[in-house]
Amino acid sequence: MRTAYHEQLDALQEQLAEMCGLAGVAMERATQALLQADLVLAEQVITDHEQISTRSTRAEEAAFVLLALQAPVAGDLRAVVTAIQIVADVDRMGALALHVAKIARRRHPQHALPEEVNGYFAEMGRVAVELGNAAQEALLTRDPEKAARISEEDDAMDDLHRHLFTVLMDKEWKHGVTAAVDVTLLSRFYERFADHAVEIARRVIFQATGKLPDEEQIPTVG
Repeated sequence: MRTAYHEQLDALQEQLAEMCGLAGVAMERATQALLQADLVLAEQVITDHEQISTRSTRAEEAAFVLLALQAPVAGDLRAVVTAIQIVADVDRMGALALHVAKIARRRHPQHALPEEVNGYFAEMGRVAVELGNAAQEALLTRDPEKAARISEEDDAMDDLHRHLFTVLMDKEWKHGVTAAVDVTLLSRFYERFADHAVEIARRVIFQATGKLPDEEQIPTVG
């Protein structure tokens, strides 16, 4: 009976990792759509989002079934409850990629971004995908040391997010209010995507050790 339970728990963890991978792919495509004003790619991200939503529902249901039928305790209970929390994080990552794609679609055939900030968003997209992949690997390996390193990668995203505000506040900004709003929202979407990857890392550490890392080590999602 316990063997079957642990097999189900392993399968749930693999589901979460697969969803994390899908969220990373979605953000990669959304970034390309944003930078290239590619309507086809934007539509693909929007259409494919249903896959993440469906998998989120299934994963959450599987976790609640384990709670209801197996009545886990101690470490097993921690693993299941944490898995339910991770579902919400991954689902939100997919939603943030969706938001990026929708802005790209809304502004098409125009580019949503002024050319001078393209480099920032190309880098934010790259970092977001790396964080998504790192979170996926942490879920698959359940390695708390790998999970802890995700916060270091998140620092690059925070730096880019802060620097974009200095660009927006510069008196040389000549692209108007609409572009400024788009840049602000988009930057926030990428920053939040990274935050949820970090939160997944915190939860992996909690699953493995029973302790959440200090907030100074890995920041929580606000």
